[in-house]
Amino acid sequence: MTPPPSTPSTPLSGRRILVTRPEAQAVALGEAIRAKGGVPVFFPLLKITPADELEALRRVAPRLEEYAMVVFVSPNAVRFGLPALLGARTWPERVKAAAIGPGTEKALTRHGVGKVLVPLERFDSEALLELPAFQKSQVEGLKALIVRGDGGRELIAETLTERGATVEYLSCYHRAAPTDASGVETALREGLDAVTVSSSEGLRALPGLLDAKSFETLSAVPLFVPHVRIAQTAEELGLRKVILTPPADAGIIDGLCVYFIHS
Repeated sequence: MTPPPSTPSTPLSGRRILVTRPEAQAVALGEAIRAKGGVPVFFPLLKITPADELEALRRVAPRLEEYAMVVFVSPNAVRFGLPALLGARTWPERVKAAAIGPGTEKALTRHGVGKVLVPLERFDSEALLELPAFQKSQVEGLKALIVRGDGGRELIAETLTERGATVEYLSCYHRAAPTDASGVETALREGLDAVTVSSSEGLRALPGLLDAKSFETLSAVPLFVPHVRIAQTAEELGLRKVILTPPADAGIIDGLCVYFIHS
């Protein structure tokens, strides 16, 4: 069926858009797509589950003031880590909380953590490390805690260590790729107008999930990504129509709207 003509208020009218964010983070992007007239199709490329044991975080709660700053790398770090990290206490005012992006900042704010350090434009580790509070003169001799999932980039810890800080990690969740690709294969058969991907790790799972024919079909669908690192990963995997958008969900929506208004 031919979708109805787009209008300025519904630039994604009738467009079927694959949303690959983890389940908890996919809701907001899906709602934003619907608000522009699109049809979100959900297939998380990463499954997020809490760590088997959070006792390490609970042991930190009584001595949280030892740290000059605590860096939360994602909304899931807040979701799974902060309740165990705080226990029954409130966030100590003298400890700086930091977030890589606005989604993580909002998650912290919802838990009563104020004055969050967060980049204003680019939302990645590099941008966070450019903030004044992360410079050598501010962190040398201090202790920092990074709350994250298992694995992940080491850039923040390595840079803070080089600048003279003592860095500790606490892992509070696991990431795993799906083993069943039937959801995305069905979506491809029914037709997709766009795919959104917000994680290089999730993107790398796709070739192993799909057979050659399905991956070839996917490679012809416009792929919208909010970071140059993800775009580079997509191109390395052989995905041909990669569109780099501004950061975060708002940037993805802007990129989708501009593309389909002019397509």
